[in-house]
Amino acid sequence: MTESAWVRSPVGSPDRHFATRKGVKSVLVMIPYIVAGNRLLDLLPLLEADHRLQVVFTVPEPWESWRATQEFVDRQDGVVLPWAQARRGGYDLVLAASRRGIDEVTGPVLLIPHGGGFAQYQPWRPPGTGHGWTPQTGLDAGRLMREGQVRADSIVLVHDREMDVLAETCPSAVPAAVVAGDIALDRLTASLPFRAQYRKTLGVPDDRRLVVVTSTWSDRSAYGRHPDLFERVLSELPPERFRVVGLLHPQIWSHHGPWQVRSWLADSLRSGLALVPQEGSWRAALIAADHVIGDYGSVTGYAAGIGKPVLLAVDGSEPLLPGTPSAVVAEHAPRWTPGRPLLPRLRDAESVDVADRVRALLSSRPGRAGAILRTEMYRLLGLTEPARAVPLSPVPVAGVLR
Repeated sequence: MTESAWVRSPVGSPDRHFATRKGVKSVLVMIPYIVAGNRLLDLLPLLEADHRLQVVFTVPEPWESWRATQEFVDRQDGVVLPWAQARRGGYDLVLAASRRGIDEVTGPVLLIPHGGGFAQYQPWRPPGTGHGWTPQTGLDAGRLMREGQVRADSIVLVHDREMDVLAETCPSAVPAAVVAGDIALDRLTASLPFRAQYRKTLGVPDDRRLVVVTSTWSDRSAYGRHPDLFERVLSELPPERFRVVGLLHPQIWSHHGPWQVRSWLADSLRSGLALVPQEGSWRAALIAADHVIGDYGSVTGYAAGIGKPVLLAVDGSEPLLPGTPSAVVAEHAPRWTPGRPLLPRLRDAESVDVADRVRALLSSRPGRAGAILRTEMYRLLGLTEPARAVPLSPVPVAGVLR
């Protein structure tokens, strides 16, 4: 991807004479891919209505990014600095949900996980590894340290369990860590009372049960291993009783392209599948759901955490860290396998209740993430925290493709 031309920057000294608000502190939001962007958008309302701040965006290392990421960032209607320009500036706060590019910008970095926490096994095996290979967590020293220095000024953890993992894998980073809970889960929980509105937006009549089929990315995911997943589900669920909504990881959309995804799923779309696009709200679909069919992705864990019956479309070989939400769901939820009748398996899933246990593993600061994160961001900014209440708005409704 070629670099864009430099832009007039409201946080750059050469363009300071254009500013209407002067003397503001600068916040750089780094979005290398859509999943990271979605998590950072949960943080930005915490900075709303503060005239002391100017927020700008950038896409780190655009030569490795997808066109969809740039389009996603452009849709936020903020000032977007080309990466070559962004990395030459200095900022009062840098918000990141990925380690990509954080060593190349100047300013205090707050690093937040873009999924269900850092301390989960990575669901892939690097090429050439042998039997002695052990999965890494996102809290290894190799990921958090660079040239003997911790790469972020504040490392946000979702659970006390992660602090224990960090103390073992990278003790030098412990002073920079803060357990804040999971802001995505908090917004999901705050949205539960509006379930009827989400179902209406998704076009689900009151007399239909909604089955959400979700897949993370990679060839080990539910959709990667079962390209006919949606066709099989649709073929077994009577349309007069069920609606089916598909949730694909944004990386599937970004890497293969929206046209290709729609082409692959054309028959399913014609058969009644409603598909949440990459910019749509996965949380709105989960709230509206009566059943969820998923894999080891974090969306499945969130579904179980809010009490949705979960059916797993996995083979049980995923290297998950014991005691994590994904591992607990994998241990207890029934499996979906091609060739076995689906309706009885959905009923089996209704008899499994792991919501309290999973929810406790998703966050050890339930309902408090916004307050903790805002305090941490203002500490890094060196500003007094606003007296206004911490906003925790419901998630937006999801548009769908039919």
